[in-house]
Amino acid sequence: MNRKEEKPRVDIYARITDRIVADLEKGVRPWLRPWSVANTAGRITRPLRHNGEPYSGMNVILLWSEAVARGFASPVWMTFKQAGELGGHVRKGESGSLVVYASRFTKTESDGRGGEVERDIPFLKTYTVFNTEQIDGLPDRFHVRPQAVADPVERIEHADRFFANTGAVIRHGGSAAFYSPSSDHIQMPPFESFRDAASYVAVLSHETVHWTADSQRVGRDLSRYAKDRTERAREECVALS
Repeated sequence: MNRKEEKPRVDIYARITDRIVADLEKGVRPWLRPWSVANTAGRITRPLRHNGEPYSGMNVILLWSEAVARGFASPVWMTFKQAGELGGHVRKGESGSLVVYASRFTKTESDGRGGEVERDIPFLKTYTVFNTEQIDGLPDRFHVRPQAVADPVERIEHADRFFANTGAVIRHGGSAAFYSPSSDHIQMPPFESFRDAASYVAVLSHETVHWTADSQRVGRDLSRYAKDRTERAREECVALS
């Protein structure tokens, strides 16, 4: 692949990385926001396409980040063309949000010995979507807020037992989830504020991995976490793996 083919992919990766790093610098982890958001009562776990199909992979993080940053309560996103096909129109002055499409194609090349070989070549491209709150004229179904779920969220007993056995100090309150190295405790929003027990467990698991970094446990150095992008990215990758 030549440099001209590589540059667009590098630019896409750089744009995505810059967006996530910007969120981290503001103290926001867009992949860990399943509480205290407008759609929590409806138990909506992922952004949705215009046809109701959930987004996956990196697009979940990108659109969660956009929704939090811009205050969108609707989980549904669509392209300019899709909005038009549904009878809607994007309001003048609205800016779209980046999503990515990753796939691969097969290319036949010479093997240098007079034969041919097929190579799978991955590619990545971007396109722009708009939240339904940026679009007028859509059918009513796109503006119906999810109904609240009346039943209380049930805890996962074996998960609670696991976290209790770690010995970690876990405090509840506020609207943020984090591990504090200075006080060696994990802070979590109230259990009831999560959309479901699995979301609570996922967030607490992530913070518990950070908790393992203390010198009395695994011993990863977090002293530059708040100052150095590289160190922050490394630690987040550890907690996500």
